[in-house]
Amino acid sequence: MDRRNFTSVSEFLLIGLSDVPELQLLFFIVFLMIYIITLLGNLSIICSYILSTILHTPMYFFLAHFSFLDLCYISVNVPMMLVNFLAERKTVSFYGCVVQVYTFGLCGGTECYVLAAMAYDRYVAICHPLLYNVIMRRTVCIWLIIGSYLIGSTNSLIHTVITFTLPYCGPYMINHIFCDIPPILQLACADTRINQIVILVTSICVVVVSFMLIVISYIYIVAAVISLYSTSGRKKAFSTCTSHFIVVTIFYGSVMFMYLKPESNASNQDRLVAVMYTVIVPLLNPFIYSLRNNDMKRALLKIYNKLALPK
Repeated sequence: MDRRNFTSVSEFLLIGLSDVPELQLLFFIVFLMIYIITLLGNLSIICSYILSTILHTPMYFFLAHFSFLDLCYISVNVPMMLVNFLAERKTVSFYGCVVQVYTFGLCGGTECYVLAAMAYDRYVAICHPLLYNVIMRRTVCIWLIIGSYLIGSTNSLIHTVITFTLPYCGPYMINHIFCDIPPILQLACADTRINQIVILVTSICVVVVSFMLIVISYIYIVAAVISLYSTSGRKKAFSTCTSHFIVVTIFYGSVMFMYLKPESNASNQDRLVAVMYTVIVPLLNPFIYSLRNNDMKRALLKIYNKLALPK
């Protein structure tokens, strides 16, 4: 294949969420409100962690980083989606697509291992409470976060490089709501079997391995909780894990559906699932963690009272 076909690509066209003109303004309003609420919700968690000393624990350290990733995660795609809802031609520049694919992969891969780190934190807190401060010391937490970012960035860099060094010969219509690797590969006029193998292998390393680490942590947690004689002790132990388990279920369920299924043409179902893990999950996370967490609610209330008091 002539490499000039690759270098001539200047922009891609996106199918979008719907091709019905009457729905575009409605989608714009709905997604704008979701974006604003998500930004405010995740920023409130980050600010609560920074400003409230009672939240300076490993659990909230990981949660603050998770909220930061959610901010980046939703900001990678939604602003461009908002622009395209009102545009006649839903386009993204070639290099804009490259940046979007890399940043999206970085945030997604990092989130997987931050969730695993959060599960490990809960495992240590419940199964080894007397050693918690020793095991989950500050340096360990920092290295867990650094490791998560390194895995996410390495995984994303590999995918970005092998995807955008392929030749593309048109039409440059991405059958999706944003630049994502599987629908982009469908536009390549070259053999993509190596890319598909890399997607499968890295998905196993990033998604499946991190998910198995979470499952193993919860197996030990459940076994430890069941052995407790006190009903109130069981309730308290489970309550500290419920929010994390809900987020894990929603996030991994939608991600595995998208990236671990057999190769097929993108469909409306794929676009709806993509909305779930790129838009809805970041929206729900602040509510799940804040509404089910008394420490977070107290910290938020304390900050609100300080801001609301007249000077």
